[in-house]
Amino acid sequence: MTAPITTKNTAVRNTAVRRATLLAVCVSTAMLMLDIAVVNTALPSIASDLDTGVSALQWVIDAYTLALATVVLSAGSWADRRGRRHVFIIGILWFTTASLFCALAPNIWVLDLARAAQGIGGAVLFACSLALLADVFAKGPQRATALAAYGATIGGAFAVGPLVGGLLTEFLDWRAIFLINVPIGLITLALTVRWVPESRDPRPRGADVLGQILVSTGLAALVFGLLRGNEAGWFEPQPVIAAVIATAALIGFYLHELRTTEPMLPPHLLANRAFAGAQIAAFSISASLFAVFVYTTIYLQNVLHLSPVDAGLVYLPATIAMFVVAGGTAKLDGRIPVSVSLTCSLLLVSIGLVMMTVVDVTSSPHAILPGFVVACVGAGVFNPVMSGLVLGESTSNHSGLAAGINDAFRQTGIAVGVALLGAFLPAQSILPGGSPDDFVSGLRLALFVAAFIAALGALVCAATLRTTRVNQTLSEESEQVLTRTS
Repeated sequence: MTAPITTKNTAVRNTAVRRATLLAVCVSTAMLMLDIAVVNTALPSIASDLDTGVSALQWVIDAYTLALATVVLSAGSWADRRGRRHVFIIGILWFTTASLFCALAPNIWVLDLARAAQGIGGAVLFACSLALLADVFAKGPQRATALAAYGATIGGAFAVGPLVGGLLTEFLDWRAIFLINVPIGLITLALTVRWVPESRDPRPRGADVLGQILVSTGLAALVFGLLRGNEAGWFEPQPVIAAVIATAALIGFYLHELRTTEPMLPPHLLANRAFAGAQIAAFSISASLFAVFVYTTIYLQNVLHLSPVDAGLVYLPATIAMFVVAGGTAKLDGRIPVSVSLTCSLLLVSIGLVMMTVVDVTSSPHAILPGFVVACVGAGVFNPVMSGLVLGESTSNHSGLAAGINDAFRQTGIAVGVALLGAFLPAQSILPGGSPDDFVSGLRLALFVAAFIAALGALVCAATLRTTRVNQTLSEESEQVLTRTS
């Protein structure tokens, strides 16, 4: 039997290994986030080319994020058991292959299924990313620098995605947004095989198969009900049945997690106020800013008639602001209490989203830019601080599980947010040729709702992350909980 490899038993990594690991993690993370954002700009082209309806078009986003959200918890525990580098390599191969199937999809249903497969590969990569960084970067300035790069990658890739998607869609074809993942995946694979060290949990957790089935069923039914209700009517049989299934499955998941000996989402963790507050914060920024991003991009193209490239360029100043702020935030390295940083960042997101409600049918394309810059400044603060909070868990051998929980809340936020905010826009107005006035009215309401979600997340942070030593407290308490539940 192979001896377990742990961070504590591994010598200090040399500079080349640290840099290569950071590069592999950041490139794979950028690829994952781009595959949410690049699709935004390509949605009108996909709708025209594949002649699809509204809910099937929204599933291009949600099939990916939902699969990622529901699998990432199991993937994190699997990585802790099998070896994070080994699982990371499997994730790269899976994601790259699924990207190729997306590019070759002959119709919208094959594309949606391929996007779900992409999400599974993305879950594996996300679950390993922070654990790999924790293995080679000790706490201190080096880890802070790594967090700056990782945080900027998450936000920056999402923000620059529309421009990349616009360039590929306008000058090549929407299928190119998926084909580009093939060479990127191969480069990341080569880096990982050559440089990234292995690590795993010496006391691995078992698989929670029933929990995986219940949470996947519940979240899929919830999103399906939201999407189908907007298109067919809220009291039609399909959305009503979906709501019943979602409720039953999610309640069943909660009860199962309380009773099973090795839960995929240990209830004791969510009983920790600080840990639970951090996950709600992750959910709120995703369900607000990152989810409404889908509809502002459609607004720029379908209402203001911008080309895919021009729509992407509108976001560029905010992208730059996010990069700068993320780097500056990480350099503060704990000098500002986590509660203050996260609360203020979500308030900035909320204020920025309210500022974006100036949208109109005849607005300048840059009318939404001031609000988007403010929101992205908030996201620039949020991402490295949240990554640092999660890496506080990585002193534990269960770092894959800790990272997986955070990523699950992030991606669930996007999936649920896209479906929920889309419910405020008349279904046919989302497609090319729909009513601009109806779309803009719905978008304003969606922006206000998104702002409320972000503000609610800020209130939760202020109430739950009150200690100035959140990272230390969270790490110590969660280590004890994870040890008890192992």
